[in-house]
Amino acid sequence: MIDIPKRIRNLTPYIAGKTIAEVKNKYNVDTISKLASNENRLGCSPAVRPAVQRALDGIQDYPDPLARELCSELAKRNKVEESEIIIASGSESILSILCRSLLSSTDNIVTANATFVGIYVQAGVMGAEIKKVPVTRNYSFDTSAMLESIDEKTKILYIANPNNPTGTHIGKSEYESFIEKVPDHVLVIADEAYFEYARNEEDYPCALDYRKENVIVTRTFSKGYGLAGFRIGYAIAHPYLIGQLMKSKLTFEPTTPAQAAALAAINDDEFLEKSVSLVKKERDKLYSFFDDHSVEYVPSISNSVMMICNNEQDAVQFTQGMLERGVILRRLNAFGLPNCVRITIGTEQEMNHFKDSFQLDSD
Repeated sequence: MIDIPKRIRNLTPYIAGKTIAEVKNKYNVDTISKLASNENRLGCSPAVRPAVQRALDGIQDYPDPLARELCSELAKRNKVEESEIIIASGSESILSILCRSLLSSTDNIVTANATFVGIYVQAGVMGAEIKKVPVTRNYSFDTSAMLESIDEKTKILYIANPNNPTGTHIGKSEYESFIEKVPDHVLVIADEAYFEYARNEEDYPCALDYRKENVIVTRTFSKGYGLAGFRIGYAIAHPYLIGQLMKSKLTFEPTTPAQAAALAAINDDEFLEKSVSLVKKERDKLYSFFDDHSVEYVPSISNSVMMICNNEQDAVQFTQGMLERGVILRRLNAFGLPNCVRITIGTEQEMNHFKDSFQLDSD
């Protein structure tokens, strides 16, 4: 028997949401609404398919390891230098690179007890201690308590803004005060996976407006741009840090088709605005539906809404009942919120399916 390190044996793996095929095969339902994984239910820009098709002409060659064309476009749009950008196979890959590069078994990372599970896994792989600070009563990051949790062994402080799965965010004044108080030797990961949905909110602080040498901003093409299946994301930070991270990055990630898809997607502003507008419209309608049915929920600035059930058993029964009617939702026990359910905001048809199924479940 191969001796697997204890730090790996003790890990709880990330379990993704159920697939459409999986639910169809098991429950034999005609209509499936996949509202579990915070994907863009509109799909992606129509410019992506032809761009990917063209990219296939060179598929026999290794990808550009620096993703130069995409990097140039990202630098221009974000008003940064190309040397300040790293592009990889999704922002989760960048979290993995960061943990591999910075953490050891003698270090710790400070984050919330209800945030993206991927950071727990990647830090756990390195054997680092994960200090999970409870979220506030309104399910937001408790920045004061996080600052108090920093000690001489802290290497990373992770925040997701907006947070996944709660949809809550740290406001501008709180973020500015918080970021100034983090010691210079602690790296702040500002995970902005849902940036495209949040950026126009009045009190949302774009982390690039508060640049510091110990802050790295991670973003993804999986959400607003609808490229989850391509696995491509990027990060922006001080060039010294980016240069060191490039040593740990897998040389030829992301793939050639992924680079082409991202470049096409980022240049279709019309599709992105259509996606963001749809989420806002259907999210507001969901709030009204919940209000009418006396359902407790947490207001969100991302593309999902967190519903709060009375207890864990109610959450289990609700998600199972919805699943049997073809509505795939995400119960949040893995995120430390066993009585909560996350609903991705889908198309009007998908949201109507949710509401019709919800009404049936309430009868």
